[in-house]
Amino acid sequence: MAVSQSAVSHQMKQLETYLGEKLFWRSGRTLTLTDEGRQYLEGISSALLQIERASEQLLGHEESRLRLSVFSSFAVRWLAPRLPELQRMHPQVELSLEMSSENPVLSDRVADCFITIKPDSPAFSYELLYKERLFPVCSQDFWQRIRRELALDDVLGDVDSVSLTPQQVAMFPLLSTHSIYDKQGGDWEAWYQEAGLTLPASSRLLHSSHMLLSLEAARFHQGIALTNDYMLSTRKDSEDFVRLPCHLVMTGDEFFFAWKTSRRSERGLQLLRRWLVDEAIRGGLRGE
Repeated sequence: MAVSQSAVSHQMKQLETYLGEKLFWRSGRTLTLTDEGRQYLEGISSALLQIERASEQLLGHEESRLRLSVFSSFAVRWLAPRLPELQRMHPQVELSLEMSSENPVLSDRVADCFITIKPDSPAFSYELLYKERLFPVCSQDFWQRIRRELALDDVLGDVDSVSLTPQQVAMFPLLSTHSIYDKQGGDWEAWYQEAGLTLPASSRLLHSSHMLLSLEAARFHQGIALTNDYMLSTRKDSEDFVRLPCHLVMTGDEFFFAWKTSRRSERGLQLLRRWLVDEAIRGGLRGE
């Protein structure tokens, strides 16, 4: 900040005197925000960022440094492979990823923009990217095993016309992801319910905490996994996996790009928003 520590301490005390509130707890060399301090920081952060962005524009600095909070699976399987294209199209956007295993808290203290499934903050604007649907997949080798054990080639001849029934799927190990429905086997229960059936009691369920783990187990021929579109968005994934000829189920989750409405005029945010929507459409996530 190019100022002395004592000068900063003096300004902090002046601010507390002006506001009539204690903003910091001091303990030796340790300094932490009080509840009032955190509340005040939350309220002024957006305004300070707007001042910074406006100053950069007047100074001719076109770089847009943005922090995007995003689910780890979405970041790794869909976003990261596309970042070189973002850099090529918009070199002035400097994107930093903040990965989260849960739905992020919408706050400037966390990030500048978000990918969220809960568009519930009135201070934010939202753009739909994807409505999640689950469908069964397995590895190429496991698909050959299914064909052999069900004698699909002999019965139907043309493999492209194969349609597996839920009862046939239940004959093989089912890889389940706990985090989708927050219960063991919840994803497969929903898939069977979509067909008007219950998950057979004889089903062999192999449980994982995250879809990434279930999908990797499927990649190495451990069984059939339920996954979504963005997890299979690269060419390598399309070559490694076979999407089984079965029905799909909608989870009800919708993925949105979110940004604070008060920052809607920031060029970097709008460039990122338009690029994400275009990529979602091009990759088939939005079905447009």
